Amino acid sequence: MKRNVPIQLLGLLENTLFDCHSCVKWENVYSDFFTVMFCVRQGSVLAPFLFAVFLNELSDTCNLDRNRFIVVYADDILLISPSVVNLKNLIHLCERELNWLDMAINYKKSCCLRIGPRCDVSCANITSLTGQVLPWTNVIRYLEIFIVQSRTFKCSIDEAKRFFYRAANAIFGKIGRFATEEVTLHLLKTKCIPVLLYGLEALPLDKSQIASIDFVI
Repeated sequence: MKRNVPIQLLGLLENTLFDCHSCVKWENVYSDFFTVMFCVRQGSVLAPFLFAVFLNELSDTCNLDRNRFIVVYADDILLISPSVVNLKNLIHLCERELNWLDMAINYKKSCCLRIGPRCDVSCANITSLTGQVLPWTNVIRYLEIFIVQSRTFKCSIDEAKRFFYRAANAIFGKIGRFATEEVTLHLLKTKCIPVLLYGLEALPLDKSQIASIDFVI
């Protein structure tokens, strides 16, 4: 209603998502039907938009000043803060907001990383409101981009090269020597090169990394 969605459309969404039931199919066997308590249906066309409405409240709540930020893409959340204390407070703020939305953070997939002049200095562990300890690590993965601990913002392309070689070897394993060079190069260009270059236009690459990519190709 805050987004001025027409009442008729809101009523349609409510009737569509209310009192939903589902079951599990295993080959030709169906389980008993159970009630779906969460209103956003996985696999639905509307699900990404409705889920974004939920998490939009999270980003609006946490982006309170210029010194800390929250980046949200689907259910992947990246928190940025200038200090450990601020980061801890930001995590607790997100926990409270997600708890109000009947959601929770998956701490098994969560970690912390330092970037800056004191990146090598050991810091105190960050503990959630539920007592979960978030470990400090040297590399984090966000949207298949690997950010590494460094004095300046830096990303690793080692995984991208590994994925490129894996895709190229899969193509060679299928076509062998039967395809012409033109067909092979076209497949590498359309299927493998995008894997290698994914997200690089948004990353600050140094000369050694650019030369490394040229060597791979």
